[in-house]
Amino acid sequence: MRFEGTDSYIASDDLRIAVNAAITLERPLLVKGEPGTGKTELARQVAGALGLPIIEWHVKSTTRAAQGLYEYDAVSRLRDSQLGEGRVHDVAAYIRPGKLWDAFTAEGRVVLLIDEIDKADIEFPNDLLQELDRMEFHVYETGETVTARQRPVVIITSNNEKELPDAFLRRCFFHYIRFPDTETLTEIVRVHFPDIRDRLLSVALTRFFEIRETPGLKKKPSTSEVLDWLKLILSEDLSPEDLQRDAKDSLPKLHGALLKNEQDVSLFERLAFMSRGRG
Repeated sequence: MRFEGTDSYIASDDLRIAVNAAITLERPLLVKGEPGTGKTELARQVAGALGLPIIEWHVKSTTRAAQGLYEYDAVSRLRDSQLGEGRVHDVAAYIRPGKLWDAFTAEGRVVLLIDEIDKADIEFPNDLLQELDRMEFHVYETGETVTARQRPVVIITSNNEKELPDAFLRRCFFHYIRFPDTETLTEIVRVHFPDIRDRLLSVALTRFFEIRETPGLKKKPSTSEVLDWLKLILSEDLSPEDLQRDAKDSLPKLHGALLKNEQDVSLFERLAFMSRGRG
């Protein structure tokens, strides 16, 4: 079982090695990188390439680790007891399996995506240490132990918003997705827009990297944002000349696809003002 990339996802050699190493070691793959660099999509592509179903657990700031195991609906059981419902004596009827439960009890091997783990409380990763290590957990209300039939391929993503505990990191295989260079980004764009003209693509990516490397930029545009920008460029039928840098207006065409806060827009407006002053 090896991941070699797919026709719709350009994976670097280092990324392919990381995925296959995690599968061989049977450890979670922790993938970090800037937002929009394809971390979540990686899990879906790995599942597709290996022919495995995927179970996705999207973590929020309010998510608790226990929710990934199961939830006990005590409120419904109390209400049923007041109404005289017969099933109230069956505690299992009030247990709601979580994503880890689903992954552990699946008929065959699955890919389990734990997406944006750094959004949750700092204790969240620690609370999953034993479950991900031993691939089992105990259900206190019923007394049963849920054990993985087959160890899932676990892919965990993080946007680096907060540090993860050392004990958790020790149990993972780590990979940082670096922002692609011009050659790799060109390959990625060609997957999504195979008919884009060479000159238009060259000028667009040159302009994009100029924007991305502008000193003082608060949020650098990502891979997903350059794809949105190119989609708009093609939709508007803009020419390479339309994308050239203009000293009178440093803001790129359709800049709303690339610049996502007022500070960065103001930065380019100031650069244009200074450029006009020098002129």
